[in-house]
Amino acid sequence: QVQLVESGGGLVQPGGSLRLSCAASGITFSIYDMGWYRQAPGNQRELVAQISSGGTTNYVESVKGRFTISRDNAKNTVYLQMNSLQPEDTAAYYCNAYYRSRLSTAYDYWGQGTQVTVSS
Repeated sequence: QVQLVESGGGLVQPGGSLRLSCAASGITFSIYDMGWYRQAPGNQRELVAQISSGGTTNYVESVKGRFTISRDNAKNTVYLQMNSLQPEDTAAYYCNAYYRSRLSTAYDYWGQGTQVTVSS
C-alpha cells in the first residue's frame, strides 16, 4: 500500500532551521508531484511548497527565500529545508503526493504529519 512517512519535525527557536523528509513507498515516486502543506490549530491546511515531477518548484509567499523544497527520486524522498523559522511557521506539516493520469484519474496521498514548533 501507499505510505508517506514524514520526519524531521520538532521544537526550534526563532531563527533556527529544520529539515523535513518524506519517504514514499508504494508509488512510482518520480511521476508524482510532491508537496508540503501545513495546518496550524484553527486554520485551514495551506500549501507551503510543491515540486513537480519535472522539478519545477512553487512556494507560498510567506516562505519564499526561507524554505527550499527538493526531491531525490533515487531515494523516493522529498525534503523541505526550513531556515529562519518564525513562530508563525508553527504547524503540523504534511507531505502530499499527487498524480493525474492521462485518463484524468487523480491519485492523491497524504502522510500522517509532523509537528514543527517555533518558540523561544
